[in-house]
Amino acid sequence: METQTQNNWVIDVAHSEIQFKVRHMVISTVTGYFRKFEGGFQMSAEDFTTARIWFKADINSIDTNSEQRDGHLKSADFFDAESHPELSFQSTSVRSIGDNNYEVMGNMSLRGVSKEVALHVEYNGTLVDPWGMTRSGYHISGSINRKDFGLAWSAVTEAGGLVVSDDVKLYINAELTKA
Repeated sequence: METQTQNNWVIDVAHSEIQFKVRHMVISTVTGYFRKFEGGFQMSAEDFTTARIWFKADINSIDTNSEQRDGHLKSADFFDAESHPELSFQSTSVRSIGDNNYEVMGNMSLRGVSKEVALHVEYNGTLVDPWGMTRSGYHISGSINRKDFGLAWSAVTEAGGLVVSDDVKLYINAELTKA
């Protein structure tokens, strides 16, 4: 019986970010961040398609460069941070789509709702840093419909457009260290 080596990786929060973008008033885009988060993955040997990937973000760490807007986003109108303080993701499958690109399927939980989402992962490489740590880098992107997760607050502009788009773009730049 052959045993498989497990590779455990942990996100380096000082060199990573979780970002989202949403259209505002149809004419512009608001960018926000979750400033407190954690994550990582475990995989067999060197085969990324075997990875079990996870991350969590603290809703109260939301930062859109507007204290008033951040307060509204934390309220029951949107994330309801008091009752649901965390966003989480757990992968269910990883599939190579060629050239260091992968499709990761998984369950995202937000505001008490869990839905399957697809994320695109681009592997940027692995190296050993000057202090002997093995590091790897990834760019992760995807999109969700905020209303699927109960973030249903809405208003309409005078021109008839939504103040906040339903489509939310997710961007994660992740640098991980091998544990």
